Amino acid sequence: MITHPQAMATPTPDPDEERRRIQTARLVAYRDDGPLAHALSTKIGGGVPPVPATLVALLAVVGITAAGLLDRGPILLLPVAIVLLLVLPTTPRDHLGRFDWLTPPLLRGAEFLTVIAVGLAADAPKWLLFVLVYVVGYHTYDTVYRTRQSIWPPAWVFRAGLGWELRLLIIGVGAALDVLTPVLAVLTAYLFVLFAVESVTSWVRLDKASAQAGADAEQDLEASPEDALEQATGEAEKG
Repeated sequence: MITHPQAMATPTPDPDEERRRIQTARLVAYRDDGPLAHALSTKIGGGVPPVPATLVALLAVVGITAAGLLDRGPILLLPVAIVLLLVLPTTPRDHLGRFDWLTPPLLRGAEFLTVIAVGLAADAPKWLLFVLVYVVGYHTYDTVYRTRQSIWPPAWVFRAGLGWELRLLIIGVGAALDVLTPVLAVLTAYLFVLFAVESVTSWVRLDKASAQAGADAEQDLEASPEDALEQATGEAEKG
């Protein structure tokens, strides 16, 4: 007797496992880790809990700024170094803890506060600091809005955007070398073009695809029963 092999049934994904996977992916995207963080994540092991480490980093930057420790020279690298040393080891974590959803806002707060504190101490133009914070903030908003609609930004955007860690490192080195203003200008212009062009082109492409899908559906609805029957008969004859 010849038996036909039966197709293997596709296993149904566990809903809880899928929810955890999506939650992790969203929080990792909101962190906006760059190439340095991703390169180190494979060498750190399991990592450290993200919320305590990021909160300590934020409070440390607040304390250093309030104490007036920031002045010209290499001391401007201090808040950057603290944030990097405390937050980079949190990269490998799965971010499934009860309060791990606080990590992205704490990290963004630490990044923005460090940029502002170092920029003001280095006498960088305030409007340039504002524009940089706005550009990164727009990128964060765009990422959140997309992922909530299950539209994920491409991975290369986060690498090209340098991530919070390289942005802070570039600003810290520029401030320590007393060339922060031109560094800020180049970094801000680069990020503005990158995030704006990628976001606009992605949304335009999505709108065109949605419009085309809507037009196809409308055309199918407007077809008369006779046309539909004739089309089906013609396809059957060709077959």
